[in-house]
Amino acid sequence: MPQRTAASAVRKPTFVPTQLSASARRALGPQDADLVASVMAEAMDFMPAPEFARSNAERKIFTDAPTIRRPKVDWYCPLMHEERAAGRGNDSLLLTGAQERVLFMQFNYARYRIARVQKAQRGQPLETREAREVLHWAHAAARLRDQIAEINLGLVLAMAKRVRNADIEFADLISEGNMALMRAVDKFDCGRGFKFSTYACRAILKAFSRHGIKQTKHRQRFPTEFDPAMERGDHPAIVRAEHERECASEVGWLLESNQADLTALEREVIECRFGLNAPIASALPTLEQIGASLGVTKERVRQIQIRALEKLRNAYMDRAERRPGLASADEPLALN
Repeated sequence: MPQRTAASAVRKPTFVPTQLSASARRALGPQDADLVASVMAEAMDFMPAPEFARSNAERKIFTDAPTIRRPKVDWYCPLMHEERAAGRGNDSLLLTGAQERVLFMQFNYARYRIARVQKAQRGQPLETREAREVLHWAHAAARLRDQIAEINLGLVLAMAKRVRNADIEFADLISEGNMALMRAVDKFDCGRGFKFSTYACRAILKAFSRHGIKQTKHRQRFPTEFDPAMERGDHPAIVRAEHERECASEVGWLLESNQADLTALEREVIECRFGLNAPIASALPTLEQIGASLGVTKERVRQIQIRALEKLRNAYMDRAERRPGLASADEPLALN
């Protein structure tokens, strides 16, 4: 039986999610309270640094640090305007190692402060003061994370163009690269002295490699390509349209041969009401307009129309019984 070593006996402390107190929820409001609750629901990871434990850490890392402006990223349109995405815009930033260290120290210090609150609470309800502190540092961490990623967006394009091939969609590469870039921001340790671009490029290329392997396995598992011609999503609509054309043709024949025994007035009302002899683009007349042309009231025209349609329906169903497949007894007439 293997003996337990000192290293194997050390266990990572179990994280206990922290809930907000009722007073803290009222003080923050629904939106901010939900954000704090989501942050406190999972253990906050950060890259440690000796500077974090000093008493003046916040002043040194934030107040005394140089301000680094946030870049514009309107040039980054790899899927819509490739001519604009071909190179960096005029407003792009190239950071020095010292500037990168400032941003990453601030980003990880913000996460460190959240982790410190989580450790202090140990599952106890979060009061208003601590909740406001978590909210402040959560906003700071999100802002710095986005800023670092925006500064390094060009790395995704550069790596995607290096491995671009016909087997992988360019949009998929960009998506995988963006996700890898965000993960690299979370995992980068600026204390080791390397540039972030060195670490991020390797992470992005590894993500592309994993995506290529996944695509290869998918093609091996499903060797046939998608054929839109085999898609039958609109088949019911096509069948219904064909059935309506057949019904309309049958009703037209009933009118022409007068199989429904319509009177001259009934036939004239049907033809006018449904525009059977009118141009295709013309508007259908109203009951009042038909009544004015025939010298009767619109109510009388409505009664004539109902009686004529009933005759046509009966004649149609009688013919359908003699011709199975023409229509079922529940199918409506095209003229309704």
